Amino acid sequence: MKAIQIMEPGKIILTDIPRPVVQPDEVLVKICYVAFCGSDLNTFSGKNALAKIPVIPGHEIGGVIEAVGEKVPADLLPGTPCTINPYTACGACPSCRNGRPNACQFNQTLGVQRDGAMCEYLAVPWHKVIADAGISPLDFCLVEPMSVGFHAVERGKVTDSDTVMVLGCGMIGLGAIVRSALRGARVIAVDVDDDKLNLAKRLGASFTVNSQTENVHDRLQAITNGFGPDVVVEAVGAPVTYQLAVNEVSFTGRVVCIGYSKSDIAFETRLFVQKELDIRGSRNALPEDFRAVMNYMKKSVFPKDEIISGIYPPEKAQEAMEKWQANPGRVFRMLVEF
Repeated sequence: MKAIQIMEPGKIILTDIPRPVVQPDEVLVKICYVAFCGSDLNTFSGKNALAKIPVIPGHEIGGVIEAVGEKVPADLLPGTPCTINPYTACGACPSCRNGRPNACQFNQTLGVQRDGAMCEYLAVPWHKVIADAGISPLDFCLVEPMSVGFHAVERGKVTDSDTVMVLGCGMIGLGAIVRSALRGARVIAVDVDDDKLNLAKRLGASFTVNSQTENVHDRLQAITNGFGPDVVVEAVGAPVTYQLAVNEVSFTGRVVCIGYSKSDIAFETRLFVQKELDIRGSRNALPEDFRAVMNYMKKSVFPKDEIISGIYPPEKAQEAMEKWQANPGRVFRMLVEF
């Protein structure tokens, strides 16, 4: 069967690998769509220290159940659209023992530390399959990245009395904006791209700030009556946005960190104490986050045509990644269709 493989930085090939044989406790998924995400772009660019090379990328998956093993529960029926929870959990580390397997100390995400889903079929343990006849494979392909943003909002304990600032309006940041708005919070979206900010406003942001052309501090002070936002979600991973989050969040506020910075960051640590901040990491997502996104997707209000920057056949995967690499700020998701 066909599979896409990142062989080395800058080089993708289309290869042939054996079709998996489904085991008694497994589900065979026919892959329909897989999205390239930011981690795949970093792998292609040689900047992903976590990725094994060569690797079959892909963990944002939309497919259909093709076949099931004899020990699979009866509610997982062939022909049902589905996605796959792409994370592993050891069950024994502190995270797993504390009921947070999304942050497993030994996690191996599909397409990063182990081969992923950019192939025609994938066999996985049945409990990793999330199926729903009411969601299309194309929509399912967008569920995982949205769920990461949804999870960050849960980590921030956002309520309808909060003002939330989301730094970065990429796919994950948009997920945080949607989830915050669904919870009734007042949302401030910050980015450097006006098109992304306009989209953020349509998805629930009450205010938008272009940090390249506006004074962020002054705007925040005006919007929040001088208090600052109650919650800041950092979804960029740059030193300047991490510092902005700590500097601008309100006293006793919460800062939720999603983005990975590739360099060290200097903070005014006195603010941690003076403001008595809660600074929380947010990693991956839990099954309940997936379900929340799925419920949202069923409303058919998410503008997926604007989110999907291109759909490519496997033979043009190299072209897709080169386009994204050349203009990273203008792309939300590149999909490969099998």
